[in-house]
Amino acid sequence: MAPKDIKRYLENWQGEVDGAAIYHTLAEVEKNPKLSEVYANLAKMEEKHKAFWEDHLKKNGVVIPKPVPGWRTRVLIALAKWLGPNAVLSTVAGFEKVDKNMYAPQEETKGTSMVADEHLHDRLLEEILVVDKQGASGSYLAEVEGRHKSIGGNTLRAAVLGANDGLCSNLSLVMGVAGASMSNHVLLLTGSAGLLAGACSMALGEWISVTSSKELNEREIRIEEEEFDLNPMGEKEELQLIYESKGMKPEAAKNLAEHMVKNKATAMDALTREELGIDPDEKGGSALVAAGSSFALFALGAIIPVIPFFFLNGNMAVGMSAVLSALALFGFGAVGTLFTGKPVWFAGTRQLVLGLLAALVTYGLGHLLGVSLS
Repeated sequence: MAPKDIKRYLENWQGEVDGAAIYHTLAEVEKNPKLSEVYANLAKMEEKHKAFWEDHLKKNGVVIPKPVPGWRTRVLIALAKWLGPNAVLSTVAGFEKVDKNMYAPQEETKGTSMVADEHLHDRLLEEILVVDKQGASGSYLAEVEGRHKSIGGNTLRAAVLGANDGLCSNLSLVMGVAGASMSNHVLLLTGSAGLLAGACSMALGEWISVTSSKELNEREIRIEEEEFDLNPMGEKEELQLIYESKGMKPEAAKNLAEHMVKNKATAMDALTREELGIDPDEKGGSALVAAGSSFALFALGAIIPVIPFFFLNGNMAVGMSAVLSALALFGFGAVGTLFTGKPVWFAGTRQLVLGLLAALVTYGLGHLLGVSLS
C-alpha cells in the first residue's frame, strides 16, 4: 500500500478510537438509562469500525499503536464527567455531522455498513431517541424533546467567547491608553474601569435578555392554558398531530394524546414542551445565573492584560501585559478547536494575530492622540 493510504488508515483508526472513547463516557455519565443504552450502542459501532481498520493495517504489516484518545477527546471526556453529557453533546453532534460522509469515497468501505452507520450516528445525535419503536410515554417524550433542544446550545463555546471578548476589548483599551500615556496609575485605573464597565454591561445585557425571554415564555404558557380551558379537545388534536409528526402511528398518537388530556397538569406540561418548545421548569433559565456567569467570564478575560500593572511599571508592565495577553489569545483560540476541529496551531495563531493587531491599532491611535493633545 502507498504511504498515503497507510496514513489514511491510521487517521480513520484514530477517529474510531476517539469516537468509542467519548461514547463510552457518555454512556457512563448519562443518568437516563435509555439514552445511556443508545450511547453504549454507538460505542459498540465505533469499536467495530476500529477493528475494521485494524484488520487493514495488520494486512499491510503495520503495528497497531496503543489506542489512546487524542487530546481533544480527552478534554471532552473530562468535561462530560465533570459537567455532564449535555456539556459536550452539541460538540460531538457537530463532529458527527461533519464526518458522516467521510467514508463514502473510500473504496475499502464499499459493501459495508460503515457509511450507513455514520449517517445513523448523526441522525441519532440530532434526535436522541425522540420516539422508540414501541411508542413512548408522555414524560419520556417531553424529556427527550428537552434534551434535543439542548443540542442547539453550547455553553462551553459561549464561555470561551465571553472570556475572549473580555480579553480582546480590555487589551485594546489598555494599549490605546498606553500609547498616549505611560503612567502606571492611569493604565491600572483604565484597565480596572474597563473590566468593571465591560463585565457590568455584559451582565446587564444578559439579565435583560433572559428576563425578557422568560416573561415571553410565561405569557405563551398562560395563553396555552387559556386555550386548553376553552377547547381541550382541540388541544388533544394538536398533541396527536405533534406525536404523529415525530413518527408515531396515528392510532398510537391518538391514544397517547387522549391519555395526556385527562389530567390538565400533564397535558399542559406536554403542550408547553411539545407545542411551544418551552421547558416549564425553567422557562428560559435564571436571569441572575446568566448575568453572574457573563460578568465572571468577561472579567476572567479582561483581568489578564491588567495583571502586570499591579506589580510592574512603564515599558516593562506594558510589555508583560502584551505577552500575557498574547499567550491567553493563543490559548482561547486553541480551546476553540474543541468545537471546530481545526488544527490547534492554526486557530491559536489566528486568534493571536487578530487580537494583537487590534491592540496595535489602538496603541497607534492612542499615541497619535496623545501627541496631538500634548
